[in-house]
Amino acid sequence: MDFTNDPLLQGRLFSYTDTQLSRLGSPNFHEIPINRPVVPVYNNQREAHMRMQINKGKASYTPNSIGGGCPYLAKAAEGFTSHQEKIDGQKIRGRSKSFFDHFSQAKLFYNSQSEPEKNHIKDALSFELSKCIIPAIRERMVNNLSNVDLDLASYVAAKIGLPQIKNAKPVENGAIPADGNPKDYKPLKGTSSIKRSAALSMAGTVKDSIVSRKIAILATDGVDEKEITKLKKH
Repeated sequence: MDFTNDPLLQGRLFSYTDTQLSRLGSPNFHEIPINRPVVPVYNNQREAHMRMQINKGKASYTPNSIGGGCPYLAKAAEGFTSHQEKIDGQKIRGRSKSFFDHFSQAKLFYNSQSEPEKNHIKDALSFELSKCIIPAIRERMVNNLSNVDLDLASYVAAKIGLPQIKNAKPVENGAIPADGNPKDYKPLKGTSSIKRSAALSMAGTVKDSIVSRKIAILATDGVDEKEITKLKKH
């Protein structure tokens, strides 16, 4: 059963979810026996408080290469499809083409960083990827980084024992609807009107002053109020 397009009921979807979270204190409210669907539903929702379902797969995301791609998206023939209803056109479950531009925002962010910030990003990515024990996933991630910045990808590759990256390789989009045509979901090369943005970097942050920062003063019984007032003025 898909979502209604009634605006009032769509608003209630948010309200009811928030109510369940507040009442039961857990995002897994749908797993308790009284809320659980009669027919089991398999998805990629895992972890957090009050879990009652035991997942057998290795991966908590899709697409994946280590869990046989499961859970995978259900096709229309397997029981799920969005009802198409004529309003002013056709109501569909779809995304704008801009969603297929995976790297222009990442490029803008990385190019806007100062050198110390770039070094911090390089070391953080190297550290986190060093924990990945599957070589194929390491290679795919480094290739993703090469589409952001070749220097970034080369640095991370050297740190985790992969060959140097000379050229960025095209990335295939694996997040394709179950009934979608892969040709319609190929990644796009986006272009940004700006190459750098000072707003994305902390290089211009005032570091030798408390201006704009919030400071709390904890005062107990017996403190000199005049001294507190004087301190606040300074």
